[in-house]
Amino acid sequence: MAMIEFKGVSKWYGSFQVLTDCTTSISKGEVVVVCGPSGSGKSTLIKCANGLEPFQKGEILVDGVSVGARGTDLPKLRSRIGMVFQHFELFTHLSITDNLTLGQVRVLGRSRDEALDKGMKLLERVGLTAQAQKFPGQLSGGQQQRVAIARALAMDPIAMLFDEPTSALDPEMVSEVLDVMVGLAKEGMTMMVVTHEMGFARKVSDRVIFMDQGRIVEDCPKDDFFGTPRSPRAQEFLSRILGNQ
Repeated sequence: MAMIEFKGVSKWYGSFQVLTDCTTSISKGEVVVVCGPSGSGKSTLIKCANGLEPFQKGEILVDGVSVGARGTDLPKLRSRIGMVFQHFELFTHLSITDNLTLGQVRVLGRSRDEALDKGMKLLERVGLTAQAQKFPGQLSGGQQQRVAIARALAMDPIAMLFDEPTSALDPEMVSEVLDVMVGLAKEGMTMMVVTHEMGFARKVSDRVIFMDQGRIVEDCPKDDFFGTPRSPRAQEFLSRILGNQ
């Protein structure tokens, strides 16, 4: 069963085409890594999946709901798709517990006590129970990103989108975030992950999508991608990335 489907998706910024005829699907429980050089359209593609970026051509379906359809309730749809950004996007003026409970109360209609109970369980899951009363600015980058993951999970998402979740972190903080993501993958969470962390892709992903200049150039099982990619561009990218890791 396809959880997320992209059908011939194209997008322009003015006269510049940033996505060209992108077609792929992510099955329920599948972990798909999206990689490629800077400016290849990776982040734009996953932001289109929950309507954060509009697209001009094609169709995207999330659990059967058309993202671009005029009548689609995008806030409701986004509440079902967890999104973790490169720069955490936590509310800096709110405590960690308030960051975790706000969406649950306002969007899902949970009571404050229900939301707090859910939030604390998720903080425990990501190893940050002791930080509950602190503010984001008092945490390390890795801790903030783990809070961001917990906040997304608090909404009981049917899928999780990650937009380069470790690229803003110091190297020693990367593993603590990736460990949480590995745990999610093992539990069967549907995940679409934009990342250059090829170790994570090799260990956890079911499939790798390689993009270049707004197009999906490779879309194959991870063993095929890390074996011998079919396109010379993907081979070049992989040799450079692996040479630096």
